[in-house]
Amino acid sequence: MPTAVQEEWKDGFPFIGNQRILDLLNTKPVLPAGPTELLSDYPAFERWLIASGTVTFAEEKAVLRSWRGSAETQIFLHEVIAFRERLRGAVVRIEGGHLPTDGFLSELNTLLLRHPTHALVCRHGKTLIRQTRDELSQPSDLWTRLAESTAQLIVEADHSRLRQCEACVLHFLDTSKKGSRRWCSMNICGNKLKVAAYQQRRRNP
Repeated sequence: MPTAVQEEWKDGFPFIGNQRILDLLNTKPVLPAGPTELLSDYPAFERWLIASGTVTFAEEKAVLRSWRGSAETQIFLHEVIAFRERLRGAVVRIEGGHLPTDGFLSELNTLLLRHPTHALVCRHGKTLIRQTRDELSQPSDLWTRLAESTAQLIVEADHSRLRQCEACVLHFLDTSKKGSRRWCSMNICGNKLKVAAYQQRRRNP
């Protein structure tokens, strides 16, 4: 049976952010060996796209496989990693009580305009749902999903619940009832800090 720690990591990536775009942000954690780039190449990025649910349908997964080894995928991955670091700056600003810079918002709006989301109303059993549709014909088409996820985070999420773990570099949206979450994960960092605090109290009774 998988442990709680294993469940928080999938295909080699942490999924503790409660928002897809935060899980992208968390693809450069600090591991025992130091800061580690988890999106080291296109195959790794392909795994993240599937593990995160950014790409779900079998036809789309086949499209991802067809892009392997292309120059376009390398360019796109480089652009995504660069965007991730600018996103990090925007998230840190929000956590500090400020809005993202005008420059970041301008970049995001350019992506949203260049890669718009199309929605259809579809039957789902006896109910109706609003379902987004976008076709993947080239790697850059994935910006539609990444940009939309970013917009949802900075517009719809409660900024007061967007935080960085007190013990590491990972970020998360606190969805707990009390809103008092302090760590990326109790299993990863929470227990470590509790043990450290206990040992400190033992040394200084």
